[in-house]
Amino acid sequence: MSARGEAQQELRALYDRGALAGAYPAVPQLLARLEEAADDDALDRAGRLLARLNPADVLAAHPGTHVVHIAVTGRSTTAGLVPALTGRLARHGLLLIPYAAGSGGYVQELADPASGLYAHRPSITLCVLDPLTVWDRVRPPWQPYEVALEAERQRLLLAELARAHAAHGPPGATLVLNTVPLLRRFAHQLTGHAQRAELGACWREFNADLLRMNDPGAGVAVLDLEPLTSAGVRADDPRLGAYADAHCTAELLAAYAREAAHLVRAERGDAKKCLVLDLDGTLWDGVLAEDGPERVRAAHSLRAGAFGHFRRTLEQLASQGVLLAVCSKNDPEPVARALAAHPDWPLSSDDFVAVVADWGSKAEGIRTIASRLGITPSAVVFADDSTFEREVVRAGVPGAAVVPLDGEPAHHAERLLADSWFLVPSVTEEDRGRAARYRERERRDRGRAGATDYRSFLSGLGIEVDVGPAAGHETARIAQLSLRTNRFNLTGERLSGAQIRCLGKEPDALVLAVRAADRFGDDGVVGVVLARRDAAGLHLENMVVSCRVLGRGIEDAVLAGLLHAARDDGLPAVHATWRRTPANEAQAAFCPAHGFETADDLGDEIRYRHGLRHLPPVPVHVRLRLRLGHQQAQEVESCTPSSI
Repeated sequence: MSARGEAQQELRALYDRGALAGAYPAVPQLLARLEEAADDDALDRAGRLLARLNPADVLAAHPGTHVVHIAVTGRSTTAGLVPALTGRLARHGLLLIPYAAGSGGYVQELADPASGLYAHRPSITLCVLDPLTVWDRVRPPWQPYEVALEAERQRLLLAELARAHAAHGPPGATLVLNTVPLLRRFAHQLTGHAQRAELGACWREFNADLLRMNDPGAGVAVLDLEPLTSAGVRADDPRLGAYADAHCTAELLAAYAREAAHLVRAERGDAKKCLVLDLDGTLWDGVLAEDGPERVRAAHSLRAGAFGHFRRTLEQLASQGVLLAVCSKNDPEPVARALAAHPDWPLSSDDFVAVVADWGSKAEGIRTIASRLGITPSAVVFADDSTFEREVVRAGVPGAAVVPLDGEPAHHAERLLADSWFLVPSVTEEDRGRAARYRERERRDRGRAGATDYRSFLSGLGIEVDVGPAAGHETARIAQLSLRTNRFNLTGERLSGAQIRCLGKEPDALVLAVRAADRFGDDGVVGVVLARRDAAGLHLENMVVSCRVLGRGIEDAVLAGLLHAARDDGLPAVHATWRRTPANEAQAAFCPAHGFETADDLGDEIRYRHGLRHLPPVPVHVRLRLRLGHQQAQEVESCTPSSI
């Protein structure tokens, strides 16, 4: 029996035995096998099966399961979306707690602050705009300009509903809209070709205006359905529309659910960071050990050219901050020669932040790459054309995404992009410079290896740290740090860009960006401090520092500076909290190492207090500047930072 068939049978057997809730952590891997087989029907059946589970039963068996509260509403019946969404979210380890509005009530649901939708407290609201959106208010005889007017009225209504959602929904909640397919049965009611062209132009302007409403900071996201319909997904079924008021096909709802699940993952900060590639049959045509570095190809033939197209996809991903790495079963010397100066592609060894070429397990190779980069192995996407190697990695690197390539290179790019593993709410300048910063980090590591001792190495770095109120353009980066940083995240709290903006408007709140640079380059925004002040003192609600700068004393300098600032401002104490997550165990000792005392130990949460009597110095190798209000920045040595 195929792996797909085994996965289907196992899911069904678990459900029939009443054991599916207890086995929920195993569900993502089972669904991944169905995904790899591209069996949409099997995935839909799995979604319907999972939708029958009571979320409370899953949480009782696995309290740490990641939960997503989602409300689904729309102009017509969208009942089929919830099972599809349940399966797609489970594929990513998420448990859906849904609210499904009644048919056609989306305006009332979104406009009324007392509606059941807002009572559900959804972090995501899906407002599904079906293909009859606009058309239900157009009466014959009509002309394209009348459709354009009605489309504009609809857009203005949606803008009002988006504002209502921002006002009445939970802080940081996102309203998801979508573009609307233009159905042939409407366009072809026009018998003039010129009028059909005019209608097409008006409709595309309507969809373009919808897409321009996408604003992560305002809590609005817009899914573009055109790539789905252009790939052959039929938008509507006239019979279901006429007899069941269901104007989206099951196929469209399943594709929509997949895109929505990718968006949910991005909103949660679960984007992958590094793409690890095989070489033979993946990056180039040929077998390096047999053909040699000069004869593997990615150009000059139709088949080799398909590898070249895949390479251009990789270049595009890398330009937006996706880290590229290689894990290949080959000898290191020919791999280095092939990557250094092959005439068929501009990608070289400099474009890969890590290369592991040996004959060991690829699971171990991926763990080595993750360790070198300072990321968790689960932040990796692995692409390989060997079923055996994919199974090795799937078993040996839990949480890593595995992309099923095969012997047809023309499909490589489509399969790599199918699950949008690298999707983020928005790409920042820090993202675009990420690979360069990892190369700077490599130069630092070489400098460290050549230094007589680590202290002298740090002293020679010329580290400069600037701490100050976050500028508007830094909000996206700060949200990204909050969502994606695991190791140095004192509480594990995840905040979206909208939540960061809301926090920054509160009078006693501080949203402080931590910026760093040294003689090897400018790291940009590498951390954030979220704090409040009241009569009891300064409360550090969270402190997040990027893993790529840990070990340079930056986090120590920031905390020491804050303690000095609090004392100089006459505050009685500084309070901080550490909350256990799967990745931040080591940070439980961070506050005590700087003189904090335990105020309350709740096991997985420890609350600390610093009485500001004995303050730690700012590390001597760090030049710290604090700008905690609107005053001018002041330099901080080992004490006396600017006041809070």
